[in-house]
Amino acid sequence: MEELKEIAKTYDPKQVEDRLYKNWMEKGYFQGKVDKSKIPFTIVIPPPNITGQLHMGHALNNTIQDILIRHKRMQGFATLWLPGTDHASIATESKVVEALAKEGLSKESLGRNKFLERTWEWKKLYGGKIVEQLKKLGSSCDWDRERFTLDEGLSEAVMNVFVNLYEKGLIYRGERIINWCPKCMTSISDAEVNFEEKEGSMWHIRYPVAGGGEGDYVVVATTRPETMLGDTAVAVNPNDPRYKNLLGKMLRLPLTDREIPVIPDDYVEMDFGTGAVKITPAHDPNDFEIGMRHHLPMIKVMDDRAKMNQLCGKYEGLERYEARKKMLADLEVLGLLHEIKPHTNNVGNCERCSSVIEPSVKLQWFVKMKDLAEPAMDIVREGGIKFVPERFSKTYFNWMDNIRDWCISRQLWWGHRIPAYYCQGCNHTIVSKEEPTSCEKCNGKDLLQDPDTLDTWFSSALWPFSTLGWPNKTEDLDFFYPTNVLVTAYDIIFHWVARMIFSGLEHMKQEPFTHVLMHGLVRDEKGRKMSKSLGNGVDPLEVIDQYGTDALRFALTIGTTVGNDVRFSHEKLESSRNFANKIWNASRFVLMNFEEV
Repeated sequence: MEELKEIAKTYDPKQVEDRLYKNWMEKGYFQGKVDKSKIPFTIVIPPPNITGQLHMGHALNNTIQDILIRHKRMQGFATLWLPGTDHASIATESKVVEALAKEGLSKESLGRNKFLERTWEWKKLYGGKIVEQLKKLGSSCDWDRERFTLDEGLSEAVMNVFVNLYEKGLIYRGERIINWCPKCMTSISDAEVNFEEKEGSMWHIRYPVAGGGEGDYVVVATTRPETMLGDTAVAVNPNDPRYKNLLGKMLRLPLTDREIPVIPDDYVEMDFGTGAVKITPAHDPNDFEIGMRHHLPMIKVMDDRAKMNQLCGKYEGLERYEARKKMLADLEVLGLLHEIKPHTNNVGNCERCSSVIEPSVKLQWFVKMKDLAEPAMDIVREGGIKFVPERFSKTYFNWMDNIRDWCISRQLWWGHRIPAYYCQGCNHTIVSKEEPTSCEKCNGKDLLQDPDTLDTWFSSALWPFSTLGWPNKTEDLDFFYPTNVLVTAYDIIFHWVARMIFSGLEHMKQEPFTHVLMHGLVRDEKGRKMSKSLGNGVDPLEVIDQYGTDALRFALTIGTTVGNDVRFSHEKLESSRNFANKIWNASRFVLMNFEEV
């Protein structure tokens, strides 16, 4: 009893937390076991990027999962919380490129194979950091089952899915409009474009009528005059009385020697701008659709660095915004700049590097989404998958109703390389899980594999079943699939949740989970999003070092409601630490008053 009386009055988490977690791990308390006498309960962790550092979003997300899995474990379920990490193509490749640059090297100078060797070395050195940080957070995952999206088994699943969808006609290669990042030098999906309102201008430009008089012109309004060199038509609403006499006539495209037609299309809003819209099918998603409807030519006027290309005459080689200034100056000299009006524009930026996205027509690989989206919407409508809170199902339906074909090819080296091989003799394309030795059409031996890799989300869309052994029929897959609940922030409904739903239904013929628990973002005490630029970010590891893991987890969850953002403050941390200390002292009091322990 004398020893117990020496228990410190103040709880010191550093003396307790690491020791307890080590004890739990050594005794295998977190291991998921196939036990058919029990009901399974499964959670798969949203895999953090191997480039990642634990942030408050991770801390909240994993604390909620831990609460759920520990609760079910105590209730006697056969629980599995399956952890893992994502290879994060763009983020990881950029990290390695940065490291090489410090050595005076580039990925091109190394070559693909050497570069991939260096990337795997980087992954071994830094890729496990966030896993160790999640353990520091107290996450009771089955770490023996930890997976990585480039694991051999998961890579086999990716190849199977690609080939299966291709053979069904759901994957194709074609020229379509995509989001191009001129800094990352790769295509990115719609879900990876962040739109931001910016104050800009609407330029009204005169397009002279071919063969008309001096004052015979159509005024076209645009926010991107630098793309006008790629215009192939001007569209007006067929019901607009101002332009009925111009339908079918030709206009002289300013700054070029080309003529373009005036075409009718219901897409044009009569009361927006001037009611006459320049159509640049190779550099605008909506213009691309109009171009397809009217069989217009697609003229690309920028290269991959967003510089004006060889079709741009004296503007060739100019960066897009520099070209804009020179073109506007030339239009003013020619008397073709009608007026300039202030305009708030929704500008798309790359989620990864924040560069302004350049829509561009490119030859890429796509997944046809219409047939996959329908059953994925039905399962939610019918209650097979429930969003918590339910209001987020509306966000899901809105995106799925308007879904476009998914561009899945990326101009990167780190990732799953596309299993397509091109015969140099007869131009035949072979899609195969195994590398072919000859062309199935002409028997030629000169085959080149597609250099592109797959979108990171292509592999993470398979996460709920690829991590359990699919495409092989494993005991884990049979027992633990479908999983029960997905815990995620509301900002990746499109990136990940929707893609897992249609992938599970397509490949497993069963939903990947029954509930999607949405939590909000962690904000500062003023309600602002945490960011480096604002300097209001809080490092969870520093919090753990100062206050302890329990205080952090309690501060994040106390008063939190599902689906809503969380306000985080040091006052919350201090009260949470004090609460932990009260429990400590209550335990101390009980132990000191026992006759025997």
